[in-house]
Amino acid sequence: MEGTTLTEIILPAAIALIMFGMGLSLTTQDFYRLFRWPKPIAVGLAGQIILLPLLAYLLCITLDLSPIMAAGLMILSACPGGTMSNVISQLARANLALSVTLTGFSTLICLVSTPLIIQFVVSHFLGEQQVSFSIASVSASLSAITLIPISLGMLVRNYFTEWAITSDTFFRRFSALFMAIMIALILWQERASLSRSFNDMFLACLLLNLISMTMGIILARVFAFNKVDAMTLSIEVGIQNATLAILIAMTFLQRPDLAVAAGVYGITMYIGGAFIVFWSKWPAETLNQSSKHRA
Repeated sequence: MEGTTLTEIILPAAIALIMFGMGLSLTTQDFYRLFRWPKPIAVGLAGQIILLPLLAYLLCITLDLSPIMAAGLMILSACPGGTMSNVISQLARANLALSVTLTGFSTLICLVSTPLIIQFVVSHFLGEQQVSFSIASVSASLSAITLIPISLGMLVRNYFTEWAITSDTFFRRFSALFMAIMIALILWQERASLSRSFNDMFLACLLLNLISMTMGIILARVFAFNKVDAMTLSIEVGIQNATLAILIAMTFLQRPDLAVAAGVYGITMYIGGAFIVFWSKWPAETLNQSSKHRA
């Protein structure tokens, strides 16, 4: 798939469309929540941007993953959030406002944090392998396919609110369908190497999903958040943007083999998500009834 129409045009365009759809679900009120409820947002972002990559690195070392698998897992950990986390939050009846706000903020922060993590990945895990990478070019490319479409989506939401709300379902379905197609293509193209390392990659992705979701719950307990917000943090910290990770590997780095981790993760993430949805059906007793920052 290197240098093809898929990686150079279709994949970036589809990601931009997905981000535009995310922008349609955001309003300026979502960002005002940073000042109204700073604690859950700050805790969630710390879990996504700082703790998640650290967890991925520990898994790479502990499981003694190959450089390719380790690099792929680290790239995945550098892409938190995404519309799928909002979908799961909706299914689990979590704090959707908090979920969308965290997704929006993490996407913006990733314009800086993701290129830095990729630079570490390239130098630490792929030092002796040929990888074309530039922090400036990756940051610019991420801005073009995330910041600009999200901003346009928010602008449309502001002036064409009714259309934006009714279109939300379409964009969520498109996001899920496109991710499924990309995962299938990746796993098929890399089936030879995947057959040799599937067990290790599956275990690494499953552990990343389950431990990071548990980490979100622990953070909620430490800061005395209620059950609804605990589910939200679990989902936002534990569900990664696999589609964006695939884009980075295939288009920016031109290394489809680095997208295998995102492809496998696209399967395992539903396991942790299913647990959270199941948990949401339990009696709605809170972790701390005193928490009052639900949106």
